[in-house]
Amino acid sequence: MQRQNITLSIPKDTLKKVKHLAIERQTSISGLLAKTFEEIITKDEAYTKAKSRQLAMMQEGFDLGLKGNINCQREELYDRE
Repeated sequence: MQRQNITLSIPKDTLKKVKHLAIERQTSISGLLAKTFEEIITKDEAYTKAKSRQLAMMQEGFDLGLKGNINCQREELYDRE
């Protein structure tokens, strides 16, 4: 896998916390960020796929077994006594 360097500008206190977090996880800041980016991308791709599936299902519609015929009147559905 080819790697590309980037430059980040973050507050010093955040950098200090990230360094400690990387040490706790036995990785580098670069490794920590790469893993985090991969997780974000994986979640985004899963969301996009799920959204596409749901939109396709909505476009197709659902068979409610009525064959296009509604066998009751509105008043029956909303009968309030």
